[in-house]
Amino acid sequence: QVQLVESGGGLVEPGGSLRLSCAASGFTFRYSHIGWFRQAPGKEREGVSYISSGGSKYYEDSVKARFTISRDNARNTVYLQMNSLKREDTAVYYCAIVRLETTGWRPSGSWGQGTQVTVSS
Repeated sequence: QVQLVESGGGLVEPGGSLRLSCAASGFTFRYSHIGWFRQAPGKEREGVSYISSGGSKYYEDSVKARFTISRDNARNTVYLQMNSLKREDTAVYYCAIVRLETTGWRPSGSWGQGTQVTVSS
């Protein structure tokens, strides 16, 4: 019954902005850590950012200072505000429940269909 639905992707020019949404259901959202991942053409999936159940945030260096993650527990939704977008940000973006470990963080369970972000002039 766990369901994650990503939305908000689209085509944007370099320097533009998008806000992605991850709508969750089927689990206790407020106690879960949620992260964003992406997969670019020809590359492996990589972590982008996560927000913990307590609201702490982590960003990979490639998106730090450009992306902002947030959550609205009343709406069971996590957002990813993406500013100053670069061509290198082009990818399918997914959200997932995150497991925090001593050596890092990783997705736990399945994710949704993803949403395509294309940055191009």
